[in-house]
Amino acid sequence: MKIQTTSNGFDLVLDGRLILCHRSDAPCLFVGQGDARMDMYRGNFDIEDYVIERTPLAHAVVSGSEIAFSAAPGQSARLTLQVSGEEQNGVITFRTDDAAINRLWIRVTGEEGEHVWGGGEQMSYFDMRGRRFPLWTSEPGVGRDKTTEITFKADVAGKSGGDYWNTNYPQPTYLSSRRYALHVETTAYSAFDFRRDSFHEIEIWAVPERIELTVRPTFVALVKAMAERFGRQPPLPEWVYGGAIIGLKDGASSFERLERIIAAGTKVSGLWCEDWVGLRHTSFGARLFWDWKANDDRYPALRQRISELEDRGIRFLGYVNPYLAVDGSLFPEAEAAGYFAMNGSGDTALVDFGEFDCGVVDFTNPEAAAWFADRVIGQNMIDYGLSGWMADFGEYLPIDVKLANGIDAKVMHNAWPTLWAEVNARAVESRGKTGESLFFMRAGFTGIQKHCPLLWAGDQSVDFTRHDGLVTVISGALSSGLLGNAYHHSDIGGYTSLFGNVRTMELIMRWAEMGAFTPVMRTHEGNRPRDNLQIDQDPQVLAHFARMTQIYVHLVPYLKFLVADASTQGLPVQRPLFLHFEDDTRAYTIQDAYLYGPDLLVAPVWHAGTTEWTTYLPIGAEWVHVWSGRTFAGGQDATVPAPFGEPPVFYRSASEFAGLFAGLRNL
Repeated sequence: MKIQTTSNGFDLVLDGRLILCHRSDAPCLFVGQGDARMDMYRGNFDIEDYVIERTPLAHAVVSGSEIAFSAAPGQSARLTLQVSGEEQNGVITFRTDDAAINRLWIRVTGEEGEHVWGGGEQMSYFDMRGRRFPLWTSEPGVGRDKTTEITFKADVAGKSGGDYWNTNYPQPTYLSSRRYALHVETTAYSAFDFRRDSFHEIEIWAVPERIELTVRPTFVALVKAMAERFGRQPPLPEWVYGGAIIGLKDGASSFERLERIIAAGTKVSGLWCEDWVGLRHTSFGARLFWDWKANDDRYPALRQRISELEDRGIRFLGYVNPYLAVDGSLFPEAEAAGYFAMNGSGDTALVDFGEFDCGVVDFTNPEAAAWFADRVIGQNMIDYGLSGWMADFGEYLPIDVKLANGIDAKVMHNAWPTLWAEVNARAVESRGKTGESLFFMRAGFTGIQKHCPLLWAGDQSVDFTRHDGLVTVISGALSSGLLGNAYHHSDIGGYTSLFGNVRTMELIMRWAEMGAFTPVMRTHEGNRPRDNLQIDQDPQVLAHFARMTQIYVHLVPYLKFLVADASTQGLPVQRPLFLHFEDDTRAYTIQDAYLYGPDLLVAPVWHAGTTEWTTYLPIGAEWVHVWSGRTFAGGQDATVPAPFGEPPVFYRSASEFAGLFAGLRNL
């Protein structure tokens, strides 16, 4: 990385790419102070900043690899940058003696026509150019479009309406079509602003540790470098390839329903029962009992049932989160040991989850983290026979608690999902189950990649809406996949059903079609199972779902090839079209279709009432429509029939798996 001085500033260049352009009349760096108001309500945040100072640091003095910034000549430096790095990797570290600085803005050079992707898991917009993205882990919101009625109602009813940028998994990292990546090493609140043609402004509510820059000649090489930086997941467990993980929360009746689902021809790899811990009845409805151990009343003889399922090649999965209910058996044990986060008075901080209170285990306390990993997940779950679980609520750290490490909870809030993932991974590793036990998370932040083996897309609405429904899963998979998260999946049929919004037959069937072309198929009954159609309640839906699981299993040889690629190279299973078609700039903005590995193109139907679909096929390959065998040249829109059971899927005619793909027509 080179600093090239000019008469009134400098240029910072990495491998021929202009990164920072500073001039005294157009500074690249601003510092100052802000006073933020943050209100949290059950994982939703209302955040507002009052900027007290924003001072442009117009004067820069370059001395070797250091750049000292001040507001004007003759003034003392307020911030110093240290530049280092090799030809394709650069690092900018920050140093200041000014304790008053708690806001920093840096402008990275942009180009007209440039595209940017990443930001963690972004659900509404894959290409982030033209918009501002706050990066703060939270609930994604019920409705993510402020112009819609459902978002308005969610805001009024529970302060839970979202916006396009709300996400469970933010990460201050982006990739540019200029073939470089930028990562900000900080856990503080930050924002990426891509609304200007000539620069990208990065806002950080702290002086960051450093900014990392990575340049590679191709997108594939750049994505591999991201996986190398943030961590690669182990291969998926062998048992996953047996079919879908069926989500049921119906107590002992779940086993009877599972048998009917299997009898319909469904390929099944697992039974996932959130309610394995029992239920708590509230005015809101039935809630899980947050005391993480098997509930014998709701699931009699569960251990024996788990063993019987495993003998048939079917695994049992459960649910856990970092909170412990005050009326559960684990709460007094944790409190006596001092494992909870504290309030301002030095007592256990209690969080109201709606008619029941909980304590949050303080994972900044090494003993508390070790206890949760061994006592809760290790003994009560893995040793009991669970092969996987949903590790939920990583985004819920309250911002007003006192933590053992002494760091402000506002600064630790973004880091919390990674700590939570590490606790789960430690439990799995302690039992020698890495690569066999499978937990999945929706919350994330920098570093989650090295701990969490599988992401799930969170709580989509049970509909086809542009910002909240089925199509958002694709953007989430693509954005997170560029940053080292190889495996992604979603709740088939969606989750959130509120204000009269319920599942349709069509929605479940279209979602199942997409699920067949993802690394893991998993169903969910949703937040209101009794109000919403389930896969086993309609013969047509069940037959369709069974066939989709057969398609998933048919593709296992190809999926195993992709999993090997992911675990050794870091390439995601679901990939943006441009990853293998760099010269086709039209592919840079497509977010409703994806490559399933290098050879399959999947364009899920995400509009209701549609039996024909049009998608773009990139230049550089001849494409074969899976169901008709019709061939298409790349570089054009292809319109194909899309009846139920025949989602728009194409394969490269030259693929070594062409025979396997053609075999889908016979299922």
